[in-house]
Amino acid sequence: MTEFTGVKQPEFDTMASKHTESARRLEELAQALHGELQGAGLDTAPAARLRQLAGRVTTQAEDLRRRQKLVHELQRQKVTFGRSTPAGSFLEMPDSLDAAKGLLDGTLAARAAVKAADGDAAKAGAELEKYVSRIGDPEFVKAFLAALGPRGVTRVPGSLAMQLRDARARGDSARMAQLSSHGKKVLGMLSTALSKGTDPKNPAYMGDDFLTELVKEGRAEHKGGGTKYSGYQAQALIWRAHDGKPPFSKEFMEVVGRDVIVYENEQRKSEWAASKDPLGGRFGGVQLPIVDLAGALGLGTMLRPGAQMGGPGVKSQSSVVEDLFHAAKFSREASHALLDHTPAGWKESVLDYLLTTRWGASRYLNDYKPISDMLVTATTGQDATSKKLAAEMTKALADEVRGAFGKADSGNLEIKNRDIFDRHAPLRYALGRAIAANIDQVSRLLLNHATFGQVAAKEMSYALALATADDRAFEALIRAQTEHMREAFGTVPPVGLNAANAERLGFTKADVKEFDFDEDGRVDKADIKQFLTDRTVAEARPFGHIVEIRRQVLIAQGLDDKKADEALKNMVGNALGLLPVPGAKQMGQLATGAFGEMLGKGYDKLAGAAYDEMARQVAQRMFEQKRGLDETHQTLADNRLAVERLAEQMLATAMLDKGLLDGLNLHKQTFVSGNPPTLKPFTEMTPQEYSEFLEWTRVVGGSNDLLDRFNGTFRRTSEVDDYLGLQIPSSSGGGK
Repeated sequence: MTEFTGVKQPEFDTMASKHTESARRLEELAQALHGELQGAGLDTAPAARLRQLAGRVTTQAEDLRRRQKLVHELQRQKVTFGRSTPAGSFLEMPDSLDAAKGLLDGTLAARAAVKAADGDAAKAGAELEKYVSRIGDPEFVKAFLAALGPRGVTRVPGSLAMQLRDARARGDSARMAQLSSHGKKVLGMLSTALSKGTDPKNPAYMGDDFLTELVKEGRAEHKGGGTKYSGYQAQALIWRAHDGKPPFSKEFMEVVGRDVIVYENEQRKSEWAASKDPLGGRFGGVQLPIVDLAGALGLGTMLRPGAQMGGPGVKSQSSVVEDLFHAAKFSREASHALLDHTPAGWKESVLDYLLTTRWGASRYLNDYKPISDMLVTATTGQDATSKKLAAEMTKALADEVRGAFGKADSGNLEIKNRDIFDRHAPLRYALGRAIAANIDQVSRLLLNHATFGQVAAKEMSYALALATADDRAFEALIRAQTEHMREAFGTVPPVGLNAANAERLGFTKADVKEFDFDEDGRVDKADIKQFLTDRTVAEARPFGHIVEIRRQVLIAQGLDDKKADEALKNMVGNALGLLPVPGAKQMGQLATGAFGEMLGKGYDKLAGAAYDEMARQVAQRMFEQKRGLDETHQTLADNRLAVERLAEQMLATAMLDKGLLDGLNLHKQTFVSGNPPTLKPFTEMTPQEYSEFLEWTRVVGGSNDLLDRFNGTFRRTSEVDDYLGLQIPSSSGGGK
C-alpha cells in the first residue's frame, strides 16, 4: 500500500521557497569563494565542496517544487483532502512522486470514466485518451480502480450501453458512432486496469476484497434507463474488450470466473431442464444463455473493440460466459483455473459441464471462437493439468459423438445421425489440437493398450473421427505425428558408437549394450538398421490410424475424391520430412553439407517445443528457404501416398543423419559436388536432384526394406475397423 505523509500547505510552500533561495545563495557563495582562493593562489577544494553542497540542495529544491506543484494540483482537483489535528491542518501527500502523480492522474481518469457513464461520453472519452499511456503505471491503476470501486467498474459499461441504446432509439447515427468509438476505448482501458488490479503478482493488485466485491456487484441487480440487468452482464463487456495484455490472473478466474459459471447455472438451470423435456422440445425449446448487456440491448458489436460498429438491425449477441472465455483464453493458468474445477455440489467438472450440459447454450449464440480458443490454450501445454484436461475433453467428446457413426452397406463409415455429428463440429479444431499436443498418447494407446486418463484406444478413435473432419485439425495431427516420428528416429545412435566414445558422443555404456544387437561391442550399420526397422513399424501404426480415420470420415461425408489434403501436399512438397530432430546427438559426415543453413537460426532451440508447435515452426523454417524440393506431390493421389512420401523423406534423413549413407558410392551422382564428392545442400538441389537423392537412398542405401515395412503397417486398416465397428478389407489401395 502507498504510504502518505501529512504536510501543512503554508509551511510546505515556505519550505520549498527557502530551499530554492538557499540553493541559489550557496551557488553564489561557491563561485565567490572559488574566485578568492584562486586569486590568492590557494587550494580551491573548499569551493568545490561548497558547490557540491549547492548542487544537492538545488536537487532537493527541485524535488520540493515538483511536490509543491502536485500538492496544489491534488488540492485543486480535490483528490486529497485536509485533516485537522491539534497540531494544525494537514494534507495527505504520497511519499513518492510517482505515487503522487499516479494518485492524481488515476483519480482524474476515473472521474472521466464516470462522466462518460453519466452521459458526457464524447468529452470524457477525449479526456480519458490522455491517460492511456499511464495504464502501465501501477500507482495510476490503483488510484483509477480505487476511485471507481467495484460498483463504478460495473456501472460504467452499463451506462455506456444504455446511452448507445438511447442513441439508436432516436436514430442518431452520429452519436451512435461517437459513443461506440469512445465506449470501446473506455472498456479497453478498464479491461487492462482490471486485469492488473486483480492479479496478486502485479504491483497494482487491489487486494482480495476487491475481487470479492466484484462478485457481489456481479450478482446484484442494477438499473438504468428503465432496464434491469445483472452486474455480470455489464462486467462481461469489459472482459470481451480485453486484448490479453496482461492476461487475467488465475485468482480472478478462481473467484470471479468460477462464480460466473455457477451463477448462470443457478439462473438458467430450471429453464434449460424444461427446454429438454418432451413438451419443451416439441415447441422448439432452446437453451438460452445469459447474454451480456450489449446483447440484451441489441447493440451487437458496437462496444466490442476491433469489431465494426453494427447498424440498427444488428442481431449478433454474446453471452456473459462466452465473454469470460475470451478473457480466459490469453493465459494457460487462467484457463486451467476456470476449467479444472468442480463447484460445490456439482457432479461434473466445469470442463465437462461446458462440453455437455451447457453446450446447447453455446450453440444457441453460434459464438464458438472464445471457447475454442480457450480450450486450445488450456489443453495444448506439456504440463500435468493441460494433459489432464486434454484427456477429459477427448473422453467427453468421444462419448458425445459415438452415436453419430455407424457402418454403411459398403462396410465403410457412415454418419447415422447428422445432428449429433454437427452438434460438436465447432470443437473439432480444439480437439485436434489437444490430441496433437499429446500425440505420444496415440502410440501408447495403440501399441501398449494403455489409457490416457479414461481414454482407451476406442474412445481415441471416435475422438479422431470428430477431429479429423476438420482440415486444420487434421493438419495439426499429421504435423504432430511427423514430429513424433522424427523424434523417434532422433534416438537412433550413430554408426561406430562403442564404449570408448559413448560419453563423448552423448551416450552411456548402457546405451551401447542396448543398441548393439549383434553384441560385437560396436554399434554398426546392421544394428542401426534393426533399430530403425522397429521404430518405423511403431510409428507407422499411429500414422495409419489417423489417416485411415480421416479417409473414413471423408467417405462418410461424400468428400473422398482421393486427392491429398492441400496442407499435406505442401508438407511433402516442401520436404518437411528431411530435417533431423532438433538436438540430434550425432550427424553423419554427408549430412553436414546437405542440411546446410536449414539447421541454423536456432533450430536446436525447437527441441523443447510441443509436437504440433515444433512442426509448425519447422514448416515455417522450410518456407523461409523459398524453395520447394519435391515435385512428386503434384502426382499424389491421396493422403496415403502423401504420408508415404513424407515417411520416405524422414527415413532418408535418419539414415543420412546417423551415418548409414557415409562411405557409399557417390560417383556420377547429380546431387553431389566437389572432390571427394559430398552432398549438395538440400536448398541448392533442384527438385530433380532431390528426387534422385531419394532414389539413391532406396537403392544403394537400402531404405527400400524400411519403406516396405512402413507401408505394410501404415496401410493395414484392421484396427480402425475394429474400433469403429467397420468391415473394410485391408488393401494397398484406397479401400472400398
